[in-house]
Amino acid sequence: MCILSQPVKLLPIFLLMSCILFSQNVDSMNPVILQEDELEKVLFQSLLDPWYPLSIDKEDGGFLPTFSYDWQPIGNQDKGIVPQARHTWTCSKVALLYPEDNRFKEGAETGYTFLKEALWDSVHGGFYDHVTKEGKCTGGDDTRKLTYGNAFGIYALAAYFELTGDQEVLEFAQDAFHWIEDHAYDPQFGGYFQNLTRDGTPVHLTVSDTKESARASLKDYNSSIHILEAYTALYEVWPDSLLQSRLVNFFILLRDRMITSDGYLMLYFQPDWTPLSFRDSTESTQRKNLFVDHITFGHDIETAYLLYETAHALGMEKDERTLRVIKALTDHAINYGWDQEHGGLFEAGYYFHGQSIPEITNEDKTWWVQAETLNALLLLSHLYPEEDLYHEYFLKQWAYIKEYLIDWEHGGWYTSGLDARPKAKNRPKGHTWKTTYHNVRALMNCIQWLKAEE
Repeated sequence: MCILSQPVKLLPIFLLMSCILFSQNVDSMNPVILQEDELEKVLFQSLLDPWYPLSIDKEDGGFLPTFSYDWQPIGNQDKGIVPQARHTWTCSKVALLYPEDNRFKEGAETGYTFLKEALWDSVHGGFYDHVTKEGKCTGGDDTRKLTYGNAFGIYALAAYFELTGDQEVLEFAQDAFHWIEDHAYDPQFGGYFQNLTRDGTPVHLTVSDTKESARASLKDYNSSIHILEAYTALYEVWPDSLLQSRLVNFFILLRDRMITSDGYLMLYFQPDWTPLSFRDSTESTQRKNLFVDHITFGHDIETAYLLYETAHALGMEKDERTLRVIKALTDHAINYGWDQEHGGLFEAGYYFHGQSIPEITNEDKTWWVQAETLNALLLLSHLYPEEDLYHEYFLKQWAYIKEYLIDWEHGGWYTSGLDARPKAKNRPKGHTWKTTYHNVRALMNCIQWLKAEE
């Protein structure tokens, strides 16, 4: 563990890992087989060069989200808050790491302008969920807003402020934070409602057997972990007292109430945080309700990283309870979600009635899951250098990504590993949910952590 004379709350996590490494006995560390220059080369060859500047929309602003397998723009190119924010975040972070490459500064500025002028609702506040390619909202007063998307808006603005130091950017991020707090925050039970009307009123529907109404009416894991992520990023550049209070309380709520003792996330919750669980039901009922109750290995392993990131920002990186939860999330995902034959992490599983080991219910090996797995395994190998398996699995995961996920002919990553889904070879390289955020972050983190080992 990193031993500092005083907690340094705003130390970037890249530098934190350097401190962790150099505070360990060198003889106890795993040998470095994979060098950061290989990761850096793949970062540019498979991700940054195919996406940028191709995706920067010089005509209408923002980023083009949708591309075919061979990088031809396809579809209507409507622009959602999530992909626009993720591209803006990516360009901002890459510009910080590689300041000599001007295309990323250009991309970050373009993304910021589109967030401000097209996606922010000038009447009611908050980010629209999506607009047309030209930046027009077509939904009128019936437009729904998502806390999830607004969180990513904050995430992007925090990164762009870190890049520019522009106070106007920080003020925009503060406005977005207060909009979430004023509309989505639950003052009775804590946490945040996900679905909102255009004016910010939470949407409460009756839970039924339909996926849409069940998900719309509940608090959920996915928006929760990304609110945590966004608030952490904002706190690192703006240590506001209200933001700190919300971040601490939500961090503890997520860590202590949303994660089971077995080491995986519960997915959906009633407003009072009673989990929606079918673990005590018949197997037929369990299978019928997998859409709201299953083990999502990728989100579990991503949450392990995000919890550590927040713990560090709050000066809690040595907190034993937090470290136990982080380790449990990672161990459970690898123990039960890892494909022992080909490598890589499966999409989902479930403990069906009477089972002591979860059954794999979705054999996809989605691109973002593999990226988050790579990221978390290297983090855990540094937190627990005496446990060689983390580093060994990290190397296996990198080998899997190179063999089954990276398109060495056209560039980019496939939507899913070809060993599990061969048809992914011809599926779109980019769409609303597939940008560069997960895998660029993973590779940049790993590059910095491996550099710290030298």
